[in-house]
Amino acid sequence: MIVGREEVVKHGKGGLQGTFLGVFCAILLWVVLASAEVPSLRVQVQKSNTGADLMSVHFLTPQTGWAAGSGGTILKTTDGGKTWRKVASGTSTLLTSIFFIDQQRGWVTGTGGMLRRTVDGGATWSQIPLDVAQPLYHLSFASPTVGWVIGGDGTILQTTDGGNRWVEQQSGTHATLYAAHFIDERHGVVVGALGTILTTEDGGATWVAREAQGAVTFFDVFFTDHSNGWAVGNAGALFQTSNGGIHWNDQSLPCGKTCTKLVDLLKIRFTSPQVGWIVGDRGALYRTTDAGFTWVPETAIAPVSLFGLSFVGAESGWAVGAKGAIVHLQSAR
Repeated sequence: MIVGREEVVKHGKGGLQGTFLGVFCAILLWVVLASAEVPSLRVQVQKSNTGADLMSVHFLTPQTGWAAGSGGTILKTTDGGKTWRKVASGTSTLLTSIFFIDQQRGWVTGTGGMLRRTVDGGATWSQIPLDVAQPLYHLSFASPTVGWVIGGDGTILQTTDGGNRWVEQQSGTHATLYAAHFIDERHGVVVGALGTILTTEDGGATWVAREAQGAVTFFDVFFTDHSNGWAVGNAGALFQTSNGGIHWNDQSLPCGKTCTKLVDLLKIRFTSPQVGWIVGDRGALYRTTDAGFTWVPETAIAPVSLFGLSFVGAESGWAVGAKGAIVHLQSAR
């Protein structure tokens, strides 16, 4: 089944039977072509050797990647996920987001205002003291020197010196913030609870609240360029913007014929302006190859919720989730 935007075709009373037949054939052909454009998918479950809930994953190259999650768990692979080994993080805190700007320098966030840094490829991690106690949910770097951390109670922190010093920015909200995406050092979007969408065009010096048509909880956001972006959230929430986040259109996914409960959509990534991926609750996976005009649901790729998603290149990615789940995704024609 292809889930997409609904089109209403109106006909006058004098329409001929052939017209209806032609319309039906055209729609059928469109569905067949849309289905044919979606490449087949190879799904390979990888052995994490942990039962921790993995909340985040980040790959720098097709071979080198990290995952982080509950109990202070940090995993590293240097062979594309064939083997994962546990790295000592120095904490037992729930870790929520991991990000590396190169092979040596990386950060991980967690609950209780936790922010830790490595400068040796994850071999050792040191605590960065912050004046916040809120849980931190996401790291986003626009360049090797400029990045942001966001979290509970509207927390937004920025660094301009490669993560040595972090300064709080005024978000103008007390909502929990879950994700951010920066196209460059000046243009970014942050999303969170209660339908919160914030945009900045000056590197976070000022944040502007945007209307999202409801109190949806947004868990992730991703832009393919300065204009076009997507946000995903609870109960199939899927919103799209074509003007840099100023206005958002509700394209939420319906439940479907065999659905008993709307799926929470937890992470979204685009590997090109046309090709996008969404993972979520109960191992849900959706793909698009037409810039989000249609989203094709795949058979559940895991028996658990998937919280993290990372791609290297256009056709190879990794999803991580509850109970140590790691799944390698590859498109193949």
